[in-house]
Amino acid sequence: MESKTALITSSRFALHETGSHPENQQRLEVVTQMLQLSGTWSVRPILEPDVATIDDIALVHPIEHIRAVERVANDGGGLAGPETVVSTGSFLAASLAAGAAIQAVDWTLAESGRRAFALVRPPGHHAEPSHSMGFCIFNNVAIAARHAISRRGLERVAIIDWDVHHGNGTQAAFYDSNQVLYCSVHQWPLYPGTGWHNETGTGAGDGYTVNVPLPAESGDEDYFEVFDRVFQPAIDGFRPDLILVSAGFDARSGDPLAMMAVTDDGFARLAERVGRWSEEWCQGRVVAVLEGGYDPMGLATSVIATIRALDGTSADVRHAARDEERGEGERA
Repeated sequence: MESKTALITSSRFALHETGSHPENQQRLEVVTQMLQLSGTWSVRPILEPDVATIDDIALVHPIEHIRAVERVANDGGGLAGPETVVSTGSFLAASLAAGAAIQAVDWTLAESGRRAFALVRPPGHHAEPSHSMGFCIFNNVAIAARHAISRRGLERVAIIDWDVHHGNGTQAAFYDSNQVLYCSVHQWPLYPGTGWHNETGTGAGDGYTVNVPLPAESGDEDYFEVFDRVFQPAIDGFRPDLILVSAGFDARSGDPLAMMAVTDDGFARLAERVGRWSEEWCQGRVVAVLEGGYDPMGLATSVIATIRALDGTSADVRHAARDEERGEGERA
């Protein structure tokens, strides 16, 4: 692809103050610094996100829940749910994260071949419609999917979730829908304890939830097999109009909150697969939304690898390196 993946992010995510909590502003600061140092930042559109309105967030979450979170922030902070810190600025930051996901969809749909990565916090995929949990206040990717369908007229949206934790909130939001295909690969057993094989949807949504739990220490080849043998046939049968990625990087080797062994190159090759599927079914349109990843430097290098893969450059780099190796071998 010739176009560069747009980044949608903001320094205002620092308003979500969580102290020494694993989900803290250092994550985005290190990612941003490494993007700039690597030259990945300067060669693409960088967009400042809009703040999601109450009506935007209400595409997934009941008004009563939204107002309850707002009250916690206005009252000086506390907990919005289990393990979910709220400070005085968290309602604005969470609204900004949801707005970034919506803006990423709109940017991508404006022109064929466009891709976007929303670098946001707090993450979202654990947030169920009626409650916040697992570091997640509002479900950014679910709001983006609902926006794409109800406001932008898409009929089918696929969500690929490669965060190491199962996205229980996203699953709950679309469990009875045949308009959203939700595919999750995650460590098992692990928080939040959902995402077993037999969780496949209900009613009209039966068969549109695809969960693949993997044991600890699973690595690149295990993930490739899931994508090639399980997710790709599901995508081909679904024929999505848009692909969203819940892009968590806590399955990376060395992450402190999990025990998986995916590498930076592994994430790049997963993103390449998603890119190919999007070229086949939805004019190349892909939106990634940041979820987990709690080793800041590992998070940064994985994000860079993923962005370059979405740009379409990482495969070219690998092929060039292989050609060079072959040439050296022939000359030796």
